[in-house]
Amino acid sequence: MTDAASTAGKPVTGSTPGAVTSAAPRSVSYDFSGRRAVVTGGARGLGRGVAERLRDAGAVVEAWDVDPVAVDGIVPVAVDVTSSHQVAAAAARAVAAGGIDMLVLAAGYGGTRKSVDAVSESEWRQVIDVTLTGVFQVCRAVVPHMCRIGRGRIVTVASLAAKEGRAGLAAFSAASAGIVAFTKALGKELGDTPLRANCVVWAAVDTEFLRAMPPAAVEAVVQRSPMKRLGTIAEFAELVAWLCSDACSYNSGAVFDLSGGQASY
Repeated sequence: MTDAASTAGKPVTGSTPGAVTSAAPRSVSYDFSGRRAVVTGGARGLGRGVAERLRDAGAVVEAWDVDPVAVDGIVPVAVDVTSSHQVAAAAARAVAAGGIDMLVLAAGYGGTRKSVDAVSESEWRQVIDVTLTGVFQVCRAVVPHMCRIGRGRIVTVASLAAKEGRAGLAAFSAASAGIVAFTKALGKELGDTPLRANCVVWAAVDTEFLRAMPPAAVEAVVQRSPMKRLGTIAEFAELVAWLCSDACSYNSGAVFDLSGGQASY
């Protein structure tokens, strides 16, 4: 890495107390001053939480989203990750504006819960295109830039459905599993470079999407967790922040569970 990149993103001491039932204590902060991040799906939910966390650590953050919203201190960019032309144009603009040091791929679409025989081909393709092919499109556009500048952190996001499958969500399960395999392959490709690519697999994180489910369904999700609670967006964003930092130096192609102990492998 260059001197500027090697000094940014180092952990410094500090603490922010929080209740275990609602948020993880934050004992480490990061200095991402001078770094630039792109977060796909950054307008809402997990992506927005990550965008805000990186912004608060000093990064310049672009939130790429098919339906962007204004968030203080974050640059909203309208991008459909299924469109290679839109992705290429957005990447070129970001590079021209100063580069991309961190890439978090949180855009995804779960589709409608239904049995395999009831899923239309068009819905299958939409879930795969947004959730999995979008990761490929963005990485294909951004990774060459990172290789040229000799630094970069890439974090993909998948559901625990990647490992366990979800009845009624076959397309989303397949797409999530594809993200895990894609990240493992990419991490190996980049292993002898200063770039790192890793994946976060999440389950039962308290988002607007989850809260839209019937209360009984949410409670069932909670009961599946050994911790008997939902994870928080802040906990998710904290793990991503570490993966984006220089402290994450010997992991590439790795998969990190954020499941409250639910993941079985």
